[in-house]
Amino acid sequence: MVRRRHLHTQGRTVVGIDDEVFDLERLSDGDRRTLVGEAALMAALRRGRTGRMGEVVATIQTEQDRVIRAGLPGALVVQGGPGTGKTVAALHRAAFLLYTHRAVLERRGVLVVGPNALFSRYIAQVLPSLGESDVVLSSVGELYPGVRATAADAPPAAVVKGDLRMAEVVAAALRDRQRVPAGDLEVSIVVRTSVRGGVEVVVERMALRVEHAVCAAARERARASRHPHNVARRLFLLDMLTALALDEAAQLDRPMDEEDVRYARKVLWAQPSVREALDALWPPLTPQRLISDLFADAGAMASAAPGLSPDERQTLLRPYGGPWTVGDVPLLDEAAELLGEDEDDSDTGTARQAAEQEREAEERYALGVLEFTGLLEDQMMEATALAGRHAAPAPATTTAQRARADRRWAYGHVIVDEAQELSAMAWRTVMRRIPSRSLTVVGDIAQTGSAAGARSWGEMLDRYVGGRWREERLTVNYRTPVEIMKVAADVLAAVAPDRRPPESVRDGGTPPRAVSLDPDVPGALTALVAGELAEIGEGRLAVITPDARHRRIAALFPGLDDILDSPVAVLTVTASKGLEFDAVVVVEPGEILVQTPMGGRDLYVALTRATRRLTVTHRGDPPGMLARLVRH
Repeated sequence: MVRRRHLHTQGRTVVGIDDEVFDLERLSDGDRRTLVGEAALMAALRRGRTGRMGEVVATIQTEQDRVIRAGLPGALVVQGGPGTGKTVAALHRAAFLLYTHRAVLERRGVLVVGPNALFSRYIAQVLPSLGESDVVLSSVGELYPGVRATAADAPPAAVVKGDLRMAEVVAAALRDRQRVPAGDLEVSIVVRTSVRGGVEVVVERMALRVEHAVCAAARERARASRHPHNVARRLFLLDMLTALALDEAAQLDRPMDEEDVRYARKVLWAQPSVREALDALWPPLTPQRLISDLFADAGAMASAAPGLSPDERQTLLRPYGGPWTVGDVPLLDEAAELLGEDEDDSDTGTARQAAEQEREAEERYALGVLEFTGLLEDQMMEATALAGRHAAPAPATTTAQRARADRRWAYGHVIVDEAQELSAMAWRTVMRRIPSRSLTVVGDIAQTGSAAGARSWGEMLDRYVGGRWREERLTVNYRTPVEIMKVAADVLAAVAPDRRPPESVRDGGTPPRAVSLDPDVPGALTALVAGELAEIGEGRLAVITPDARHRRIAALFPGLDDILDSPVAVLTVTASKGLEFDAVVVVEPGEILVQTPMGGRDLYVALTRATRRLTVTHRGDPPGMLARLVRH
């Protein structure tokens, strides 16, 4: 096989074509001219195989091959600037590992973590084309089952939520929910009721008491078990219900043996007043409830987070019930780890009990059928076998489906793309999912846009792999034209002079330009975009905007239901991470520069999304670092 062409469809409409070439040398010149996608870029570079360009192609192949074929154990960092093909190499690596280590990875699966849900959809098109569809794709905002967070925190809140101190805050908030009464615990229980006029009324009550010291001892015993909160709660309830039962027996002057105590505990637990009193001391909690309560209560926040400054605590407060943010997901995961799950009280336990009851009902029905037909007397079949034969088959699930639904799933390998954006708390969440520490970490420190993101790979990885990670560098940018990359390199030199951009080797032909334009003037931006679309033909265009302008500018281009398949996408810089377009229009670069503490790196990212044409629009003078742009 020389070439394989992949058709991407939406319904019965072809929305994308991508070529995968296995032997470029065997393609005719005519076939090479029809190549699209990644293969077309590589073919263009190979047209002049002598001299410098031949060395460039060999460098690209050698660098990417080292990434793809690196061993499974340990942590591999793939450091590569814009246009170096690091994502493509990482996904080919996923396919290579799944093929080479099938026995391990087919059972445990591979997790690919991207910067956002849009990026996950973008790369989802690549893995099936590599013959590997049984992989879990997720953003950080989707790592906690049942939550799909897309909203970003403001930079001050993102920094605090991403700090490892938040692990201590969550733990302290949980301990604060494990309470004892200020004095003795007193609970009024119903002793006798009567029906009067068809209504049940309470005739007699009894006040039960548990001494403060007994309550404190029950709490300490539960904590000393080192079980998660919801599991240790059972020990606390056991001790407290026993104490209440003994007080009831003492008041009634009634001796109790062990069996009597067990029965009394059940009767007391059925009393609403007892449940309410004990739930107030050691409540059953979900991660969502613990974090929501913490963020909505200034007093609880002050108690749990004395190590945070007043300003830091204030940035975390918000009304109860607000939408989850991406920065909340690692906190939910942390809470879930501390809370555990009491399967008798959980949805899982309830589902298991329901399934058991259904199975017993089916067996009773099968037993009736056997008795009616006389097969039971002949001992030709058992009720269990008959019920099993006619039971509905369980739906088949893949490794990926099981892994996605299970927060505690341990993957065989994890690939983190745009990894420089992950906070320290997000790394903590990822590492829980890969106890073997078999990782591929893909990114570019120079492109860090999150205020809570990485300043160096060692800062994030050393605490987990103890300096035993290795780095491969991709140095050739074969996707971004030289003319565009020179502009971007000036920005990088101004905002991160210690970082070097990759070497660009493609000539674009069209110089990047700066256009004086007010995006608030009706029709001005849409006319510019229409002109750019005409220039690129069937290609795709992105309008990259400051965060504050995104909603208004997106409204200028109605009907763009699917960002990945529409000819025009309107994106913030964060949403454009890892994506690329034939043409890019960057709106108001000065506003992008100042919108976050990492605004300069955001501008670097925005400029390098283009593979053919770049236009920057501005109202006043553009930033001085964009001096290379041709003025229009």
